Amino acid sequence: MTGHGRGRYRRALVKLSGEALMGSRPFGIDPVTLNDLARQIKQAVDEGVQVAVSVGGGNFWRGATVAETGMDRATADYAGMLGTIMNALALQDALEKRGAVVRTQTALPIAQVAEPYIRRRAIRHLEKGRVVIFAAGTGNPFMTTDTAGALRAIETDCEVLLMAKNGVDGVYDADPAKVPGAKKFEHVTHIEAIQRRLQVMDITALSMCMEHHMPIVVFDVAAPDAVYRALRGDTIGTLVSASPEPAAHP
Repeated sequence: MTGHGRGRYRRALVKLSGEALMGSRPFGIDPVTLNDLARQIKQAVDEGVQVAVSVGGGNFWRGATVAETGMDRATADYAGMLGTIMNALALQDALEKRGAVVRTQTALPIAQVAEPYIRRRAIRHLEKGRVVIFAAGTGNPFMTTDTAGALRAIETDCEVLLMAKNGVDGVYDADPAKVPGAKKFEHVTHIEAIQRRLQVMDITALSMCMEHHMPIVVFDVAAPDAVYRALRGDTIGTLVSASPEPAAHP
């Protein structure tokens, strides 16, 4: 296994939040940001990395937030899944315009625009050098797209889960936006992140990664060429892994 300072990954999953697609906009998709992300992913694919992408939908809809206004939570979450599908189709189009071969798979059946999620088919696409975009989360309400990203990374035998955060360049011991002098970790173990309630991802996703020894790299998606550098295995952001020693990076 390679990566995080030791050469590019063979197969990796990039978790893109919906907010990562907004750029400087308050809502929706910024075309410049979208095209730059597509450029970075295509560049990594051209260099031999098998790339899967799991997308969120927070730039359009956040089920948990909407539910606070009185909407049924399950209904709100299903609506949010539709937002992730819109993001997936936009990213698919941007990648195809750059010459990438792309397959979008959704956890909710929507045969007119995407394949259903089938694990073996997804792996075969990756083996053939196609970018696979996973949308609609896990297909279940009350489950975040972080959990979907962790699940798909494990299912498709990825070497790493790359968490592309919006405006946060790693894992800190406190919210750097609220606590001046918050300490950034270069490396932290899964169990330490859980015990200290560090803001890596939701606890279900983090526990799943710990159980299956899935390393996580948390980085700022807005940094120059950040997604490409992460896929290439450069040292970037914060590494979360099972090993207590940074020297044992994957």
